[in-house]
Amino acid sequence: MIHKVRVDLSKIKNMTLELDDAIAPKTVRSFLSCLPLGVGINVWGEELYTDKTPMDVGAENSNPVVDLMDVAYWPPGRAICLFFGPTPIGTKGEIKPYSPVNVMGKIQKTEKDFIKNIRDGTRMTFALE
Repeated sequence: MIHKVRVDLSKIKNMTLELDDAIAPKTVRSFLSCLPLGVGINVWGEELYTDKTPMDVGAENSNPVVDLMDVAYWPPGRAICLFFGPTPIGTKGEIKPYSPVNVMGKIQKTEKDFIKNIRDGTRMTFALE
């Protein structure tokens, strides 16, 4: 089943996520049960990741490398990750999280240039659409 989640990024950007519970059912259910969820975010290369969330899910179909526009959960940091491009530890053309993540779905079409204006601590709110 596909779930649509709206993301409001402190009046900078709004976007929609499509989460697929066929990919990581425990992770998606845990995330949806936390909504609405307001958290601070951090920037790491072209990845946005949240401060610690109330989620507590272990590895589920974890991946050490992700695709452009993936939405994932990072178990060690209990964080939601949005991948808009390369991270500091990936090789050229590779999007590599700090450690394996549970991919949950995709960010729907959006321009990624807006992340240049994001600073650590910016607030992000996730809610069911």
